Amino acid sequence: MFAVIRTGGKQYRVAKDDVIKVEKLGGEAGDKVDLTDVLMVGGEGTDTKVGAPLISGASVKAEIVEQGRSRKITVFKKKRRHNYRRTAGHRQHETLLKITDIAAG
Repeated sequence: MFAVIRTGGKQYRVAKDDVIKVEKLGGEAGDKVDLTDVLMVGGEGTDTKVGAPLISGASVKAEIVEQGRSRKITVFKKKRRHNYRRTAGHRQHETLLKITDIAAG
């Protein structure tokens, strides 16, 4: 069974025991998270349910594996012939989730 969930403005296709990186969620490592923005549920031998936009009563349970930061992105600005150069870096906060259960609702 798989589900399509929405978190952090992005959509992810997940199945049981998948490990995914998402935008930062509140909580510490080992905490349980309930993701209720389920857009679609399907799989072999089951009817596929598509929400409009969400499936009522469906949820995906996950466990926070770790809180971390992504790799560094370098931001460089330049205006030619004006001796203007700026360099900055950015590391986005992210959460590593392990999917433990999918409830179709």
